[in-house]
Amino acid sequence: MAAKLPKAFISSSYSQPPSTKNYPCKIKLLTTGSSIQSKNQSQDHHRRISIISSCFEIGAASTNSRSQNKRPLTTTDLTDSSKEGAGIRVAYQGVSGAYSESAAEKAYPNCETVPCEQFDITFLAVENWIADRAVLPIENSLGGSIHRNYDLLLRHRLHIVGEVQLSVKHCLLANHGVKIEDLTRILSHPQALAQCEHNLTRLRVVREAVDDTAGAAQFVALHKLKDTGAVASIGAARIYDLNVLAQDIQDDSDNITRFLMLAREPIIPRTDRPFKTSIVFSLDEGPGMLYKALAVFSMRDINLTKIESRPQRKRPLLQPAGNGYGLKHFDYLFYCDFEASMAEHNAQNALKHLKEFATFLRVLGSYPMDINREFD
Repeated sequence: MAAKLPKAFISSSYSQPPSTKNYPCKIKLLTTGSSIQSKNQSQDHHRRISIISSCFEIGAASTNSRSQNKRPLTTTDLTDSSKEGAGIRVAYQGVSGAYSESAAEKAYPNCETVPCEQFDITFLAVENWIADRAVLPIENSLGGSIHRNYDLLLRHRLHIVGEVQLSVKHCLLANHGVKIEDLTRILSHPQALAQCEHNLTRLRVVREAVDDTAGAAQFVALHKLKDTGAVASIGAARIYDLNVLAQDIQDDSDNITRFLMLAREPIIPRTDRPFKTSIVFSLDEGPGMLYKALAVFSMRDINLTKIESRPQRKRPLLQPAGNGYGLKHFDYLFYCDFEASMAEHNAQNALKHLKEFATFLRVLGSYPMDINREFD
């Protein structure tokens, strides 16, 4: 029996996503999109839920020990997995040795990490009870925002339940016996390459982008390359038995990445410690509309820590009314973080005020701030 997922219910308050707890899930990649095939305990009963692109519509595996053999999940092999042990399972994008894995272990020291091939698979792993949490890099002090992950936050119905900031220290890795002067090519994630641009330029090597830093290290080790190095963490060097040719090769020593922790259910906001709230909203076009939206926070002395704009995917261009001479402009979504808990009346009143004229408003999460300024 086929049944389509209901359109995402958009609200400024929390809502509980459809639970799949009683339906261990198997995800297959089809030519028309992804579909989730659920099996009940009875083998005679099947339900198929199709995930279609209209979900974008706006307004409507071992434990902490890192193993070289730990393979990331893909869309074709996300299968039912029973939860073994007491540790929480945290999904992240990449392979063992990735910075996202380090962030997961910093946020949840006793967790079991679950590597995933792509960012969207980390969301699916949590939504289908394969993992309890997902860790998602959202911005870097040098490279800026990770726009793809902002889009995924809106597409999926997971809640932000925490944040963690991780100091990123890049190393130049190669196989044993390889010297820096032997290198003609360096592999790494595009942001890692950009963060080491000046140091890599001095080496006069070809830079090639791959999906993640640890994956670059794994590739160099697996193929025993003698002319290729990787920019990755010192942890990846240990996992894949690579030699560290140089440490701290990032151009700026203050290289911090902020990660979000995601879960199926929101946490209960509190007022006994600093909280941050993340929202996304859209506005009608017109002079001063964004100023009016931001004023709901300033008039209540609520500090905004971030604002990010993204074009709406379903209607990226709008025709202006009146004599527009055929010109078009983008229709934007605005992502905002502010320092307040949704348990505070000030924050509640600010969002009630914003909802009066916003065309769309959704709370992505209200969660404890990472106030730890001591980075490893």
